[in-house]
Amino acid sequence: MQTIHVLLVSSDLMATSRLAAAGRGAGAEVETLASIAGTPRSAAYDAVILDLQSLAGDPAGHVARGRELGGAGAKVIAFGPHVWKDRLDAAVAAGADDAVSRGEVMGGLPALLGRWCRGLS
Repeated sequence: MQTIHVLLVSSDLMATSRLAAAGRGAGAEVETLASIAGTPRSAAYDAVILDLQSLAGDPAGHVARGRELGGAGAKVIAFGPHVWKDRLDAAVAAGADDAVSRGEVMGGLPALLGRWCRGLS
């Protein structure tokens, strides 16, 4: 069983703490960055998860930066409040592999990692 490597980008300390714990509970290694401009420890991840609610500005720029941070083959996933449908749709239009509601990612990260990183877990 291969470990899933996840980069979570969010300035929301409660969200990062909760999601990092859920990811580790699912057997993933989770690194967090408080800013999209930050520098991660690794050069390659299986998934980059972007908290659009904590990232100001255009989702397209965040998705592009997420691809850069994740390395080749990384899935880029955006999440935000369900009422931000336009912003979530904009992230997908900009090239995100998926965009889900905050409730969906908070309540089901292990299952989502299984879906996003099929074959790795």
